[in-house]
Amino acid sequence: MKLYTKTGDTGKTSLIGGRVDKDSLRVEAYGAIDELNSFIGKAVSELDQALFKDILTDLEAIQHELFDAGGDLANVMKERHYKLTEQPIEVLESRIDALSDEAPPLQRFILPGGAPAAATLHIARTVARRAEREMVTLMKEVEDVPKVVQKYLNRLSDYLFAAARVVNVRLKVADVEYIRSGNVFKK
Repeated sequence: MKLYTKTGDTGKTSLIGGRVDKDSLRVEAYGAIDELNSFIGKAVSELDQALFKDILTDLEAIQHELFDAGGDLANVMKERHYKLTEQPIEVLESRIDALSDEAPPLQRFILPGGAPAAATLHIARTVARRAEREMVTLMKEVEDVPKVVQKYLNRLSDYLFAAARVVNVRLKVADVEYIRSGNVFKK
């Protein structure tokens, strides 16, 4: 099997059940999810197996869930059976709480960065936010998209922020506070 099909040479791409322009809102949304998944893969390659076993387990599950989300968005068949459910959102919320307990409390905004893996997770967080914005735009234009994908992306960006902070904590790299930030996080 060849990697190239030449079927996209005219600016169209195949979905599950149809073809659309490559710049359609649906393709933009699942393309951002694919980009997000790639940055998560980069973060995985930067994390030590022993020190970050829990986060690596999370990230592997997340990568599968992102494939589910992309596949669900690419499905335009009349009868659809979506793979992504609310259950992974509940898992993310539990993990966000656990990771947040491990990091020192925030008072001010922090700069994205720190250890290489933490910086990559911050990049993934911003891509998750963009993918979520693209989902919101898509949901305004198309009614038959799985809304759980937008909710999942919203929670995932919070998870990635919490995970980036814990990576820095475990590697003893301090967060850098934004110097012009007031105290914006209150208990």
